[in-house]
Amino acid sequence: MSSSISIQTEDFDVSAEIARLRAGDARVGAVCCFVGTVRERSSGASVRGMELEHYPGMTEKSIAAMIDEARRRFDLYGVRVIHRVGPLAPEDQIVLVAVTGSHRGETFRACEFLMDYLKTQAPFWKKEQTPEGAHWVDARESDDAALARWGIAAGNAMSAPPAAAV
Repeated sequence: MSSSISIQTEDFDVSAEIARLRAGDARVGAVCCFVGTVRERSSGASVRGMELEHYPGMTEKSIAAMIDEARRRFDLYGVRVIHRVGPLAPEDQIVLVAVTGSHRGETFRACEFLMDYLKTQAPFWKKEQTPEGAHWVDARESDDAALARWGIAAGNAMSAPPAAAV
């Protein structure tokens, strides 16, 4: 059972990451992956860029706990999570969650679970640059509701990083 976590400023190659995840594992019958990108806000407002911050060490530990929980819930062979930090431009890739297993149902659910968990529980903070100026992105109730589907209560009230993080 392979797992890997990377918090990085560099972009990633989805094909190469999936190839590494499934390499040498003839049991793999399904691969599911999610890639999140910098986009306009759902309201249609323009986003000129964003900056992501995190707590080194704490972030990786939090993601490792998420992966452990996913492994308890789903029959997985491999998991790869990459999350970028630092300044990002529109259309840049932000996050990759890729999982392998024997069947598509387990991998689809595991990938969705990990993204819901990552969105609400990992210590990342996002600052958007818009024509109106820069602002920290508030936590969304819809993200907490997505995690609640999995039986996990989240009170994700952190929007701006604590002063020690900046």
